[in-house]
Amino acid sequence: MKTVPRIIVQLVHIHGPLMGTIQEFSETAIEIGRHPSCQLSFPRELAVISRRHASINREGNRFEIIDTSTNGTFLNGQRVSRGFLKDGDVLMFTEGGPKVSFLTRVEEGSAPVEVSVPSQPATVPAPAQAPAPVPPSAQASPPAPAPVFPPPVVPPPSQVNGISVEVVMAPLVIQYGPMLQSFKEVPIIVGSGADCDVVLDHPMVVARHAQFFFSRDSYWIKDLTGKNQVRVNNQPIENQAPLNPEDRLSLTSQGPTFRFLAGGRFAEIAEPRAEPEPPDTPEKEPQPEKPRSLFKKLFK
Repeated sequence: MKTVPRIIVQLVHIHGPLMGTIQEFSETAIEIGRHPSCQLSFPRELAVISRRHASINREGNRFEIIDTSTNGTFLNGQRVSRGFLKDGDVLMFTEGGPKVSFLTRVEEGSAPVEVSVPSQPATVPAPAQAPAPVPPSAQASPPAPAPVFPPPVVPPPSQVNGISVEVVMAPLVIQYGPMLQSFKEVPIIVGSGADCDVVLDHPMVVARHAQFFFSRDSYWIKDLTGKNQVRVNNQPIENQAPLNPEDRLSLTSQGPTFRFLAGGRFAEIAEPRAEPEPPDTPEKEPQPEKPRSLFKKLFK
C-alpha cells in the first residue's frame, strides 16, 4: 500500500512585478497567466503574459511545466514546450519577462511513501552435525595473535559555545537576485571573497561574512565579521543563532536580507529602494519692473 505525501510547491519571484514574493501551492495543477482564475495570476496590464500562459502539473512525486502561451516559457534559459522540474530550476515567462525559482518541500506530518512487501517463507536451518575427530598428527599449531594497532586519531569537530560545527549532509538553497545556488552538505561560507562557497556582490558584505551550518536538528547562522553585523528578525546576534522558518535574516543593517524557509531554503527579500529626492531649487525673487521711458509712453 502506498501513501502519497503532501508536497508544497514554492515559487520565489526573483524578477517581475511580484519580485520578492514567495507563493506556496498544494494543488496538483497550478495555472499561470493573466486570467483571474489562475493560481499564479499576473497583472492584467502585463500583455506579454498570455491569459493562460503555462501550468505546473504534478505526476506522482514529480512536477512538469507545460507551456500554452504565445511568447513562450523558458526553463533555465531554454525555451520549452514541456519539461520536468527540480528544486532550484528557474522559470521565465516570455523572454525578459517575470522569473521565479521552483522549490518543493514535503509538508510536515504527511506520511512518507510506504510499499508493502510480501512475506518470505521461513527458512528451516539444517540439523547440526558433529565435527569429525581430527587425528593428533593433523592438528595445526595455534595461530599467532594478530597485531593490535592503536585507533586512528580523529580530530574532534569544532565547537563554539557547545554547538558542534561539522560536515553534515543537509540541503541548503540560497536565492540572491538572479543567482540560485544549492548545496547537499553544510557548513558553507558566504561573503564577497572569491574563496567563499557563495559569493555575494554587495557593498556591505566583507570577504568572509557568515557561515551556515546544521546542528541539533536546526540550521544555524554564525557571524564571521566580529562586529555583530548579522541580524535575525532585526536583532543583532551574538556570534551565532539558530534559525526558524519565516525568520528574517539580514547580513548587515543595510542588507542583503533573506527569508528562511523550511528545508534550508533562503530567499532574498527585495527591499524597495527610495528614489533620491531632487535638490531644492531656490525660488527666484521677482525682479522690479523697469520704468518705461517718456518717449515710449508718448507713442504708445
